Amino acid sequence: MSIKQSICWWCFENLSPETICTAAVDIGYAAVELVPEEYWPLVKDHGLAIASFGGHGPLEDGLNKRSNHTRIQGEIEANLEKAVKWGIPNLIVFSGNRDGMSEEEGLANTVEGLQLVAKAAEEAGVTLVLELLNSKVDHPDYQCDHTAWGVQVCQQVGSSRVKLLYDIYHMQVMEGDVIQTIRDNHQWFGHYHTAGVPGRHEIDETQELYYPAIVRAIQATGYDGYLGQEFIPTRGPLSGLRQAYAACDI
Repeated sequence: MSIKQSICWWCFENLSPETICTAAVDIGYAAVELVPEEYWPLVKDHGLAIASFGGHGPLEDGLNKRSNHTRIQGEIEANLEKAVKWGIPNLIVFSGNRDGMSEEEGLANTVEGLQLVAKAAEEAGVTLVLELLNSKVDHPDYQCDHTAWGVQVCQQVGSSRVKLLYDIYHMQVMEGDVIQTIRDNHQWFGHYHTAGVPGRHEIDETQELYYPAIVRAIQATGYDGYLGQEFIPTRGPLSGLRQAYAACDI
């Protein structure tokens, strides 16, 4: 069965909300994500799901600082209530930047912060996905920038509702070896995002990742969640969305 695909809203904000939703349905997308809350009713009216939403903000100032834990706990708990009401399966959470902090201290603090909200996520039936981002190009100093570090966080939190958002673009930039990483660590991956490398643009013949093979590797793990298209279009956005959908419709 084909993988369920979603559209990351922020990449296509130059289009009207109605256009995004109509195009999603016409192309075959099952969901959109990271949608401003004011448009959630519109999304549902089109029969689309909402695959993910931000659990807290900002990404630069996150869970790796204990001084943020009370604030972030409140934000996540409030957003869990919204996720239950609107049927959103994933809330995205962030380590934050290092700001001189060691890997060990940042990991321990991130684990502690997620343990504060893991039970609430379990009770809500919503997964908190800690996003892996590259610190080389897009998010300098971001701490959760390698799969191994993120896996350690999930292992130490020890909750079925705390996993990783494996962003294929970001991890290709940082470490490559995408398919083998998915095979070895898929049990810790709760959500996936895409984009072309280099440049974070369309999934086409100009970039180095071959998404049909990557999608087959994801499917082989038994994954039944969403694959979010998160590329920044350089040409007609609707044609890019059609092309991306077809590349991943395996």
